[in-house]
Amino acid sequence: MNTRADLMALLERIGAETETVEHPAVFRVEDGEDLKRAIPGAHTKNLFLKDARDQLWLISAEGHATIDLKRLHRVIGSARLSFGRAELMQESLGVAPGSVTAFGLVNDRDRRVRFVLDRTLAAAPRLNFHPLENTATTAISQAGFRRFLAMLGVEPLVVDFAAMAVVPMPLMR
Repeated sequence: MNTRADLMALLERIGAETETVEHPAVFRVEDGEDLKRAIPGAHTKNLFLKDARDQLWLISAEGHATIDLKRLHRVIGSARLSFGRAELMQESLGVAPGSVTAFGLVNDRDRRVRFVLDRTLAAAPRLNFHPLENTATTAISQAGFRRFLAMLGVEPLVVDFAAMAVVPMPLMR
């Protein structure tokens, strides 16, 4: 499994602009609101889910987005969704509960996890994710995040959570 140091080296190798802020552990979106106000860019909430057919899903949404899990499966074309077990999260994304992040896709070597990205995040110039640990926040440019996903061969399914609809990936600004 890739560590935080491995991730940061990889982001540097692909020329992704990042800035990392160290902070006390944050386990929920509601935690650290003061911290988030001090870090520019779009903040995220990330959910690790499993559907009834054992497909794994990673949802990265804007921190204040409302995600209706009872309806989401119809939007993304999955079976009914539930939260994935901590052991499965560790095995597939290399992170513990509270540290779920799109950067965890770097550890999904078997490409078992389908990635759903909030339309708001897909258009934001700067995104904030935990760097595989919840004791820091790493900001990355949209261009850098797209290079990261492309390097992994991951094409996100972009969802407008307000409209509960799949939308095309916005063009880069």
